[in-house]
Amino acid sequence: MPLYKEQGVVLRSVKLGEADKIVTILTQSSGKVRGVAKGIRRTQSKFGARLEPLTHVSLMLYRGRGAFDTVTQAEIISPFRRVRDDFETIAAAETMVEAVDRVAEEHERNVPLFMLLVKGLRALETGPRDGAAVAESFVLKMLSLSGFHPSLSSCAACGSPGPLHWFSAAQGGVRCRSRRSGGWTTWPASTWWRRGS
Repeated sequence: MPLYKEQGVVLRSVKLGEADKIVTILTQSSGKVRGVAKGIRRTQSKFGARLEPLTHVSLMLYRGRGAFDTVTQAEIISPFRRVRDDFETIAAAETMVEAVDRVAEEHERNVPLFMLLVKGLRALETGPRDGAAVAESFVLKMLSLSGFHPSLSSCAACGSPGPLHWFSAAQGGVRCRSRRSGGWTTWPASTWWRRGS
């Protein structure tokens, strides 16, 4: 079945030739897909701005014999316009899609990762303007999905069982009071649980 329908989030795009683009999309059922959108850079393209990075789209694709599929149709589900209005939120969103692009495998279904990305972009779209915290929480959850869990039951620095007071993403988990160091982003542990929910 070479023609198939998908929904996905556009991770990035690069120019191809004079009028085409190669778009990388994390899809719900087919994993990461790279597809050619023919004629997208022409002024009268049928795609318009539908395949811009950070856009949640519904797609029709044609699976060919080469390395790339062909995007035949695209409709926007959510453009995440508010994310693009602020430097901090777009920087956070770019961090998220770059991390997903590095972790996701081509044509390997990963529904939890897709849902995490959509929820993360929605959090940036609708939540308070704290993009760095959303991106950091997203990366931790993505690492957890990939099998890398932060230390939550003992101090990440010394192994002490507690009492645990601080969470530091950069240092890999919760920290005891004596191991809180300056220069790292840390949150009180109770605040971190709220951020991670």
